[in-house]
Amino acid sequence: MSYLLAVASTDGSVIDTTFGAAQSFRIYEAEGTRFEFRGIREIPLEEGGGDAGSACGPGSGCGHGGGGGCGATSGKVEHLSDVRAILATKVGFQAQKQLEKKAISTFDLEADVDEALKKITAYYDRVDRHESLRGIR
Repeated sequence: MSYLLAVASTDGSVIDTTFGAAQSFRIYEAEGTRFEFRGIREIPLEEGGGDAGSACGPGSGCGHGGGGGCGATSGKVEHLSDVRAILATKVGFQAQKQLEKKAISTFDLEADVDEALKKITAYYDRVDRHESLRGIR
C-alpha cells in the first residue's frame, strides 16, 4: 500500500527548512522501499506561510519560531493531512501535537533528501510487514 511523505526542502536535495517556515513541501509517494517525487505542495499564506498577521512569537512551539499561539499551524496541518510523515529540520511542539492527532509522524533532521527517504521507507516497510527493526541504520 502506498503512502505520501512531505519533505521541507528548498532545493530538493537537502532537508533544510523547519515545518513552520516551510511555504511548500516536496511530496513523495512511497511503496515498500521505493519512492517517487509527486510534486510540490504550496501552503497558502493564510494557512501557515508565515504572514505578518500571525500571532506567533518566541516560545509558542507552533513551529514558526514566533510566540503566543498560532492558528496558522492548524491550516498547514490540514493542508498536509493526507501524508504519513513530515520530514523537516524542526517541527515545533504544538505542530507535533496537531500532527499526532492525525496519526502523522514527524522526523526532525538535516540530511540529504534521498538518503533520508531511503531510511524512512526502509523503516516503514519493516513496520508494515511487522518485522524487527534491528539492523536499520
